[in-house]
Amino acid sequence: MDPSEVRIWRRSERQRLTALRMALSPAARRAASRAIEDRLHALLSDRPRVTLGVYWPFRGEFDPRPLVDRLLAADFGIALPAVVDKRGPLEYRDWRPGEPLVIGVWEIPVPERRRMVLPEAVLAPLVGFDRHCYRLGNGGGYFDRTLAALAPRPTAIGVGFEFSLIETIHPQSFDIPMDLVVTEVELRRRPVAPPC
Repeated sequence: MDPSEVRIWRRSERQRLTALRMALSPAARRAASRAIEDRLHALLSDRPRVTLGVYWPFRGEFDPRPLVDRLLAADFGIALPAVVDKRGPLEYRDWRPGEPLVIGVWEIPVPERRRMVLPEAVLAPLVGFDRHCYRLGNGGGYFDRTLAALAPRPTAIGVGFEFSLIETIHPQSFDIPMDLVVTEVELRRRPVAPPC
């Protein structure tokens, strides 16, 4: 596929997968979310005192806020991303539940106080993903630009539902694979060999 065909295909695939995600029953969402939360907690529990970049849930994404409470009790730092330049990387801001938030891009809350931090690991919501841990996001390119810009690069953990697994996202030169992908079914690590 040429880049223009990939853009069209991705737009269609985002719509399809987002509709599936939004159609999850409350009971199915709770069960899947709890399994994802437990898997993430087990993964992260041996890394206390690091700062984890999380995200505010949007359009039926896995909600990391219950996990945040568990991690704060284990002495983690927590940061939320903010868009400061629509063509640039995200800025991570230190945050604790209860601290003031303001409405950011796409009506997503961001910390009002601009205490910038560099997380050692970040959670990135998945619309879709493939077996090589490439992520199909919401289409803004924010996470790819952020991972490309941060030094040292944080561990990138894609988070989503198992039905979001697709054959390929048709990776482009700007796509950065996740180091890990966590769903309610399993934890996947990025393969060592690049995709063919």
